[in-house]
Amino acid sequence: MIEHSAHYDVIVIGGGNAGFAAADAAAERGRRVVLLERGEREMAGGNSFYTAGATRMNHAGLDDIVDFIEPDARHEITEVPPYSSEEYLRDLHKVTEGRTDPDLAQVLVTETQDAVRWLHSLGLKFRLMYERQAYERPDGSYLFWGGLHVGNVGGGEGMIADHTRVAEELGVEIRYGARATDLILDGDDVVGVQYEGPDGTLELHAESVVIAAGGFESNAEWREQYLGQGWGNAKVRGTPYNTGDMLTAALKNGAAKGGDWTTAHSVQWDAFTAQNESNRELTNRLTRQSYPLGIIVNSRGERFLDEGADFRNYTYAKYGKEILKQPGSVAYQIFDATLRPMLRTEEYDMPGISVVIADSIEELGRELDVDAEQFSRTVAEYNASIDTTITFDPTVKDGRAARVVPPKSNWASPLDVGPFYAYPVTCGITFTFGGLKGDTHGRVLAESGEPIPGLFACGEALGGLFSVNYPGGSGLAAGMVFGRRAGSLA
Repeated sequence: MIEHSAHYDVIVIGGGNAGFAAADAAAERGRRVVLLERGEREMAGGNSFYTAGATRMNHAGLDDIVDFIEPDARHEITEVPPYSSEEYLRDLHKVTEGRTDPDLAQVLVTETQDAVRWLHSLGLKFRLMYERQAYERPDGSYLFWGGLHVGNVGGGEGMIADHTRVAEELGVEIRYGARATDLILDGDDVVGVQYEGPDGTLELHAESVVIAAGGFESNAEWREQYLGQGWGNAKVRGTPYNTGDMLTAALKNGAAKGGDWTTAHSVQWDAFTAQNESNRELTNRLTRQSYPLGIIVNSRGERFLDEGADFRNYTYAKYGKEILKQPGSVAYQIFDATLRPMLRTEEYDMPGISVVIADSIEELGRELDVDAEQFSRTVAEYNASIDTTITFDPTVKDGRAARVVPPKSNWASPLDVGPFYAYPVTCGITFTFGGLKGDTHGRVLAESGEPIPGLFACGEALGGLFSVNYPGGSGLAAGMVFGRRAGSLA
């Protein structure tokens, strides 16, 4: 083992959004910071690189945020509904079925805008996400929906580029190709990190260590162990490096588990496009998130969930799991020619997309790997059950229901105008909800409930905020808020 002579004040493990937030906050305080990133520079950025960059934040409407988002001529004809901390907290409680940690949740919903403003002041750029979170109304104006309005310029790739530049400007040393493998302790205090690098096994010592190395979603064995049978078949949307190494290191050195280790963020993901895991070119574009407009059927030709139960932002992170349960872990999103222009361009017009197109429902059923007769019956029953007295309006929960089993509670539109489109989807796993137990400053706690001196966690490594589901955009928000908090104390 090579003993590295350099001494740092803070070691951050993981170069995603949370890790950079922690590193920047510590560097701003004059701390000497080194950031260890497992990926080489061309594979860096953790899961954050693969995101669309959307951040859910508390705000009072467009006038409250216009000073830190990029100018856009459309702002003058845009409505951005306020999203209060109270509404944010209600959404968090609703989608996690009341299992969110109340102390962590309170910090998240009240501090996100401040964290975004802080990152903007350092040099990160934000914008309104028109193509993902707004619909154009008949009069040409835009209405944002679902409490999620702001994102990074350039998506995840732009965010990591901005983060990297800012960190280097603040004097953070970034080491790529550095796989942290263990913690170094002096008694009960964490005083450093052991890692594998280009020069072999190295040790670094510091007053504080911040674990921002994600969860265990890239570890198929752990997925089967903690999430359940069949989860080894899920496609890894993001980084291949989140294998739980530092969770293992922290737990064996006395840290307590935090949050729900049995559930994860999982989405509907292109089933058959080549290289549909950890694809750094297409990144988030392999998701298929216009499903509330149409229906989803399995290989038996049957629907199995309520596509219109709520806005996409509140259901998409749990519906991947439902796809995983279906025969072959594959299902099909179905739309007709009327709905097709409303689908997200960046996802449904991407190169090499998996799609089957036919002139009739019967022909579509024959061309899919489904029970064609049952598929035709499913569509016919769905069409006949729609309450057409209610106006279809995708900008609100319109109550236009299909009264079948399972019901479709909103946005039911007959599938009756050819051509018809089927998009095969499977389960894409984003991140796991279980991590280390920490307090509101990211200090990692032992089983006794006492903080482990010198050890912090943030981002996906900090468990407790999410369970079963999460509100879209709150993952990046949590990384910013608790990364900043950890770095401000480390």
